[in-house]
Amino acid sequence: MDGVADTDDDTTPNRPDERFTLASERTFLAWIRTALGLLAGGIALLHVVPDFSTGWVRTTIALVLIVLGIAAPIAGLRRWLQVQRALESGAPMPAEHDLWVFAIAIAAIGVVAAVATIVAAV
Repeated sequence: MDGVADTDDDTTPNRPDERFTLASERTFLAWIRTALGLLAGGIALLHVVPDFSTGWVRTTIALVLIVLGIAAPIAGLRRWLQVQRALESGAPMPAEHDLWVFAIAIAAIGVVAAVATIVAAV
């Protein structure tokens, strides 16, 4: 199963198997859900949790979350287009650079939030 539908008609070009195309679309929608969560988290941190750490720490973490929330659908759309092209042409799947950036950024936010929480508790 290589992601390209088999055809018996020589005039019909190979096209991606619908299951792979739909899976790619579901992954894009996951990027959108992630973006909404990041935006909501950033806005909530600014307006719902005013007592978290100091103002500059809270604002910095919130702004990073909001920026990641803005970047996520762009990265998701870019990746979806790359995967679609790879499926249609039979090329290798795209590298996971965007995934690493988001994983490291969100882990860093977690570390900063944990340190800020510990410092505030001491």
